[in-house]
Amino acid sequence: MAYLVLVGLLRLSLIQLIISYQAVAWRPIIHPTTGFNSFPLNQSNLVIQRPYDVPENERYSFSNGVHKLWVYSTDKAHSPTSKTNPRTEIRIHGYDYSSGVWQFEAKGFVPRGTSGVCIMQVFGARGGRATTLMLTLYNGTISYYRAPVIVPNIYDRWFRLNVIHDVDASQVKVYIDGVLMHKAPGHGGASHYFKCGVYAQNDDSYYMESRWKGIKVFKKLKLELNP
Repeated sequence: MAYLVLVGLLRLSLIQLIISYQAVAWRPIIHPTTGFNSFPLNQSNLVIQRPYDVPENERYSFSNGVHKLWVYSTDKAHSPTSKTNPRTEIRIHGYDYSSGVWQFEAKGFVPRGTSGVCIMQVFGARGGRATTLMLTLYNGTISYYRAPVIVPNIYDRWFRLNVIHDVDASQVKVYIDGVLMHKAPGHGGASHYFKCGVYAQNDDSYYMESRWKGIKVFKKLKLELNP
């Protein structure tokens, strides 16, 4: 009798597990851009910051929808007066913001060998900081600044990056391939904008490169209440 009761309980537990799994499996996947409004971007919105003493085409190319950016550790800064490290970055122009919920989306690619580099930034902060977010890459691992790790083994494959910056709630979210990988607090600041590319950090490789396509900027829609 006890054996039959045990079998019945195990069978019931198995049925409940299957139902629970099906409920999760069939749950609709919400894309990070749901509820956001997309803004048009053209080449005039994509300002290339590069070492000031070389032509643009020696550090940046655009072909078949892919932006390719590269820099060397021995390069100069992007202006004669800047004391920052070498960089070749796309600075999103025309959509600077100081409030609301904004989002950057693009597909990125980093070739093996590139290391010690920032590949994406949310620029603007307060209290002596320059940025609200920096995604750095060391030996194929993407991190929030230097820690924590967000995703390992990213070399030589396309990945979709979504970064949501809620200015009013002072929060940043990072999605990789549609999965929320990290949340972080905001760092204040009166104005912000997005950047992507390669910006040398500590222990940088001699050659640094990243590629981007499908770059988009979004702002969260405000719900209008009927009077």
